[in-house]
Amino acid sequence: MLKRTPLYEMHVAAGARMVDFGGWEMPVNYGSQIEEHHAVRRHAGMFDVSHMRTVDIEGAASRAFLRHLIANDVDKLTAGKALYSCMLRADGGVLDDLIVYWLGADRYRAVVNAATAEKDLDWMHKVAHDERYPVSILPRRELAMIAVQGPQARPLLKEVLEGIDGDAAAVIDVLKPFSARMVDEFFIARTGYTGEDGCEVVLPADEVSELWRRLHAVSVEQCGLGARDTLRLEAGMNLYGQDMDETVSPLESGLAWTVDLKEPREFIGRAALERQQAAGNLRQLLGLKMTERGVLRAHQAVSTARGAGEITSGTFSPTLGCSIALARLPAGVAVGDTVEVDLRGKAVPAQVVKFPFVRNGKALV
Repeated sequence: MLKRTPLYEMHVAAGARMVDFGGWEMPVNYGSQIEEHHAVRRHAGMFDVSHMRTVDIEGAASRAFLRHLIANDVDKLTAGKALYSCMLRADGGVLDDLIVYWLGADRYRAVVNAATAEKDLDWMHKVAHDERYPVSILPRRELAMIAVQGPQARPLLKEVLEGIDGDAAAVIDVLKPFSARMVDEFFIARTGYTGEDGCEVVLPADEVSELWRRLHAVSVEQCGLGARDTLRLEAGMNLYGQDMDETVSPLESGLAWTVDLKEPREFIGRAALERQQAAGNLRQLLGLKMTERGVLRAHQAVSTARGAGEITSGTFSPTLGCSIALARLPAGVAVGDTVEVDLRGKAVPAQVVKFPFVRNGKALV
């Protein structure tokens, strides 16, 4: 049986089309997916992301544990800041990508993907046990999360919170990008997955419906996973299970920037990544833009002058009005090159471009 978030009944009442997403029954759209996409780019939209798992990690060894567990270095964090990283296998394959927040002292909060949540928790517990890190790893299943995104997202979220919790509302104006604050029952982070400004709000599950209702009442559009996918792809953001997984390293997934090799820190997967770097000839994740009609999709083959590649994520871009994709291509392929994509047996040209394709409502390619 599919799992449901605390907002399930509201989605159904709003006429959402519900689909199976990683074992969760989630809204893919409430009507026009393209209109939901444009609402986020032009005004404000909200997403139910309560299927994602919030995990609190606490204890005197929590910092040392996280420095060993993930490829980015939590020593970079100051209190309230966020860090994006991958959690790796010993061979460098990506178990999951996640965000870690430092709450202060010996307390951290991680947000992991829904489809990998149980696997992630098992891995965290195994590493803590095997490496003897005395930490508490607590999945916060009693919490829900809403992402409010778009150029008007923060002003509208502040307006709504002023009617619920004035202290929480006051945080909106002072919160810096990629940082978070815990205020009473609200955990508010200035993060997102759309390439627009906005916040992700974590709160008790029994209070999330009221926040959703109030946000909708002030013109924040209800948006489903369909628009979330086109928005994140325009923003050049990876999707776990498509753009990276356990078979590929972050060095071949456009995520080398999330790997910190500067300090002599022994994190899981480091040795494998260093061997990959030394060997050279790494594949690379690059953007593609269609120069003819057609829609790019995941797993389509790509032919280049340097060899074969493959699209990892592809879609029609509502903002650009053409098809775009992320593709894993051989070393040596460069921005500006023309490649050919196999569309149902027909070789169709596409241009290699730098991503993100769109950021803060502006086309970049």
